[in-house]
Amino acid sequence: IGQIAKQLGLPEGATKQAVAAISPALTRGIERNASKPEGLGSLLDALKKGNHAQYVEKPETIGREESVADGNAILGHIFGSKDVSRNVAGNAARETGIDASILKKMLPMLGTVVMGALSKQAGSGGQLSGLKDGKASGDPLAMLTGFLDSNKDGSATDEILNMAKKYF
Repeated sequence: IGQIAKQLGLPEGATKQAVAAISPALTRGIERNASKPEGLGSLLDALKKGNHAQYVEKPETIGREESVADGNAILGHIFGSKDVSRNVAGNAARETGIDASILKKMLPMLGTVVMGALSKQAGSGGQLSGLKDGKASGDPLAMLTGFLDSNKDGSATDEILNMAKKYF
């Protein structure tokens, strides 16, 4: 939170508000994308091959040009279009009172942090159940939810937020 606040010139309290307003859309986007076998496969491949953990291990990197480009690519996979990202920023702006242009800059940073948190979880004993020979098998959404939903409440939203919060 501190690093994002510093990068965007926001107070930490406002940054926390913005993260809370944006995170549910990110989580829904991940869940929706992962409900398709090809989407889940892409996510699992990214977790296995990418170096996303760096964003939570070295938060000072999230504002760099290459990190923002990676974050925009992550958002492209999560949301599917820039229009969705703009709508998420607009909705969060109405909810928080923070200018949408600032929230648009925040989105790729949060995308990298979410992928970093997922990567750290997968690398530290998290089970990528249903993955065989690098490919997903079974119900993709159930696999992702099972992987992320540690309290078994049927939603991974709280877990993704809590994973990301550990690194702020």
